[in-house]
Amino acid sequence: MVSRTWQIVGVALKHQLAALPAARFGLTSGSRRRQAFARGWRLAFEELGPAFIKLGQLISVRPDEFSSELVAEMQSMQDAVPALPASAIREVIRHEFAREPEDLWATFDDEPIASASIAQVHRATLAHAYTPVWGDTMEQGAELAIKVIRPGSAEAIRGDIAVARSLARRLGRLTRRFDPVALLDEFSATVERELDMRKEGRFADRFSYDFRDDPQVVAPRIVWPLSSARVLSMEYITGWRLTDLDAASAEGVDFHGLAVHGAVAFMRQVFVYGRYHADLHPANVFVTPDNKIAYLDFGIVGYLTPEERLNITQVMAALVYRDPDRALTYSDKLGVHVPPADVPAVREGLGRLLDGAFPDEGHSNFAHFGLGFLKLLGEHHIAIPSGYGLLIKSLATVEGVSRTLYPDIDIIQTAQPFTTRVLGQAFGDPGRLYVRIPAAVRAALRELVA
Repeated sequence: MVSRTWQIVGVALKHQLAALPAARFGLTSGSRRRQAFARGWRLAFEELGPAFIKLGQLISVRPDEFSSELVAEMQSMQDAVPALPASAIREVIRHEFAREPEDLWATFDDEPIASASIAQVHRATLAHAYTPVWGDTMEQGAELAIKVIRPGSAEAIRGDIAVARSLARRLGRLTRRFDPVALLDEFSATVERELDMRKEGRFADRFSYDFRDDPQVVAPRIVWPLSSARVLSMEYITGWRLTDLDAASAEGVDFHGLAVHGAVAFMRQVFVYGRYHADLHPANVFVTPDNKIAYLDFGIVGYLTPEERLNITQVMAALVYRDPDRALTYSDKLGVHVPPADVPAVREGLGRLLDGAFPDEGHSNFAHFGLGFLKLLGEHHIAIPSGYGLLIKSLATVEGVSRTLYPDIDIIQTAQPFTTRVLGQAFGDPGRLYVRIPAAVRAALRELVA
């Protein structure tokens, strides 16, 4: 661990020193200086490997704790690493199933179609027809994507997290900007989930069930007899990434319809089911040739209790009505506790953000409000629960992804029917009415005798 600690420190120092000329040795403007050093951190994280690549991705969704320059740089983090030889992947498969790939699938392609920091993906074909947990039967010869945890990656990542946590404790004594140990704890929980392929498969099945009545939303069907903690066998879905829209456009894809439908589908996940895909960057959403939206890679997901859904709905209502007090009240119920001394300044900042989210011309801008709110809280050193930050970032990402397909979409307007439904159900809940009626009666009596 000691040698790895010094290696990490050495790589970080190397790239920060290399950034000095671009930063004019600290003499350039603040933004340009921060951008130069942020690029140095991104290059260091990419060199240090899987754990730090994943950590960089977490930093990219935390504008409340890190500079905008570092967040932007980490968003460009490339989670693509050189492919391992097929022999290494085959060894993992043999360890999991005690059989050769050719004994499990009709064909198995040794050439990977994707290679990331945690897993590598190969194509295969189904040897026998299979009926999945949800969805139509998959016929013999159906194309599959086989996602395999890279050998040694789990041990390496856990080891690096232990080293990083040690360094974070020391850093925590030097900064009040954020809590590095808490960030590492959040990061560790996220990575542990990604290291178990079965969790991703279960969420994919649940997602398919949730959208069983929606023919325009699909997710890969999972082949469970050929899946394990380190191997996930799933349907191979053909389509275009959101970075390949020219090709999709040439085939007559309905971008407007898909953008609106995709935004509505996400609102269903949040406000109706309370479980949602929380990593909707362009590589994880496909547009299929038959005008469907395919959701891929359920490694990072979010969950909301019914009470949390109600409180999030109230925050959205505060956005519509430009009501900073309501936003603060219901954010507090979600764990965002603003000290009384900071309330006036935060309320004032929220007011500016709410006004800016609704420009005089053009559509509302949720990202302006949501990410601005996280940054505002960070400036006041107010702790943000990881689930709250994850949802805000996910909503902002959905807005960005939807506007890639259809620039005029209004996410806040799209959410309105769902927020109305949640509030209506809450107000009609007998248990909630039983609690609130006495207070309402007392208020009415005060008005009568005043």
